[in-house]
Amino acid sequence: MLEMANVHPGELVYDLGCGDGRVLITAAQQFNARAVGYEISPKLAHKASERIAQLGLQDRVKVIQGDLMQADLSAADVVVIYLLTLSNDMLRPHLEKQLKPGARVVSYSFEVPGWKPQRVDRTDAHAGHSIYLYEIPPTKK
Repeated sequence: MLEMANVHPGELVYDLGCGDGRVLITAAQQFNARAVGYEISPKLAHKASERIAQLGLQDRVKVIQGDLMQADLSAADVVVIYLLTLSNDMLRPHLEKQLKPGARVVSYSFEVPGWKPQRVDRTDAHAGHSIYLYEIPPTKK
């Protein structure tokens, strides 16, 4: 997903529903990016934060225990989501309002209704799920 989004060093990656933080950790370690995760589960958020600290990545990666719908995404270069289509549909106005032109959204398995993907790839793992890449278009003048 991060390769598909073409994450560059120094970019800011958000993972909405970050679970155990594996995407955040990969963004920092393999792409030299900064990363912020939102996770509603206190247990998972704590587990992810502990792992990030164990790896010494707390200067580039943080996890916020809270509702992803409350996330300030205005600084995001890339947003990673693994949410159901209905959740993606509810999240879409939030993304459209906050993300800057050129920001990329990568969704695992589920499309964002109303958006046309720039690219769709299939994985070999997990019964060949699709990964959808979207890009926020330039602002209309």
